Amino acid sequence: MKKFLLTTALATMVAGSAFAGGHADIKIGVLLGFTGPIESMTPDMSDGAALAAKEASDSGKLLGGKSVETIKADSTCIDSAAATAAAERLITSDNVNAIVGADCSGVTIAVTNNVVVPNGVAMISPSATSPALTTIDDKGNFFRTAPSDARQGQVLSDVLADRGITSVAVTYTNNDYGKGLADSFQAAFEASGGSVSISAPHEDGKADYSAEVAALSASGGEELAVFGYIDQGGRGIVQAALDSGAYDRFIFADGMIGQPLIDNVGADALAGSFGTLPGSESAGAKGYISFAAENGVNGEAPFGPESYDAAALLILAMQAAGSADRAGIAGAVMGVANAPGEKIYPGELAKGLEILANGGEVDYEGATNVTFTEVGEAAGSYKELEVKGGVFETIRVR
Repeated sequence: MKKFLLTTALATMVAGSAFAGGHADIKIGVLLGFTGPIESMTPDMSDGAALAAKEASDSGKLLGGKSVETIKADSTCIDSAAATAAAERLITSDNVNAIVGADCSGVTIAVTNNVVVPNGVAMISPSATSPALTTIDDKGNFFRTAPSDARQGQVLSDVLADRGITSVAVTYTNNDYGKGLADSFQAAFEASGGSVSISAPHEDGKADYSAEVAALSASGGEELAVFGYIDQGGRGIVQAALDSGAYDRFIFADGMIGQPLIDNVGADALAGSFGTLPGSESAGAKGYISFAAENGVNGEAPFGPESYDAAALLILAMQAAGSADRAGIAGAVMGVANAPGEKIYPGELAKGLEILANGGEVDYEGATNVTFTEVGEAAGSYKELEVKGGVFETIRVR
C-alpha cells in the first residue's frame, strides 16, 4: 500500500505541476509487471520513470515547454499475450510517443517483435537482461539500460571463484531470462574450473517446491544458486530449502535481489546469502539516490535508476530530434546516450535539454553510467551484495 501511495502521489505531482489542465503534450508508456512475479519491485521502477517525466516537464525546456506524462500498463512479466495486448493499447488507445519497458525478458521479446517493430516506436527496457535481446531484429527501435546476462553470468562466476566456491546446484525460472542466465553462468563457471551438479528449471506459481529442492540437494551441489523471481518460484525454492534444511545460504541473481525477499523470508534465515545486481556507486548513482530522495522516491530500489535513465534518454532523444515523433525518437537515442557531448547526470535534464535546444551535444551518464554498445544496450557494472543486518549490503562493484 505504501508503494502504491508513493506512485500515486508522484503521478499526482506530475499532473498538478507539469501540465496545464491535466493534459500532457507528450506521453511515455511505462510497461512493467505491476502484477506477477516481480510486482513488489515495479512501483519503485515506475516512480523512477515518472521522476524523469516530472523533471523534464517542470523544466519548461522540452520542445519549447511541452509536458510529459507517464501512462502505466501491466506487462505481468510472464504472459506474453497480455504484455503484447497492453503494449498495443499504449500505442493505439493511449497514443504514447515512446515506451519504458518491458521488464522481464520473455515479454520484452514478444512486445519488441509484435508491437515495437511494426509500429516503429522506441522502447527502452530498464530490466530485461536475456542475451537473446542482443541479437533481436529490432530495426533500431529497442534499447536497454540493464546489461545482458551474458555479462552477469561471468560476474557471478567471478564472485563464486573469489569466495572459494567450486560446486553449485542451479535452479532457474523456466523462461527466456532464467534459461539464458543459467546457461551463461554455467559456461563461465565451468570454464573457470567450477562444477554445476544440476541445472534445473522451476515453474512459477506453485504452492510446494519440496520436490524441486530434494532433487537439487540430491545432486550434490555444495551451494544453491537461485535464478528466479522475488515474488514467485524463486522465493518458494528458498523457503522450501530452508524448511527442509537442505541449504542455509543462497546465491542470487538480479531477479531475487530486493528488500521484500528479506522481509518475507527473514533476515536471520538469509544472513550470508549473496548475489549480483546491475548498479554502481559512481557519482551518478549517488547523485540519483539524493535527487530521488528529494522527490519522495526510493533511489536505491532495484532497477529504479535504470528506469529513470530509460525515461530520461527518451526525453533527451525527443529534444535532439526536434519533435516527439516516434521514428525521430528512436533515431536519436544513440546520439544522446554516448559521447561526444556534455555529460548529464541525475537532476540535470534541464541542462541537457537546453544544450540540445541550442544545437549542442550531450553524453547522458545518468544514474547508471549509461554507455550503449553498437546494438543499444548497456555494457554495465554489477554490485556484489550480501545479506547483512537485515538488508542487502554492497560488498564491491564489478
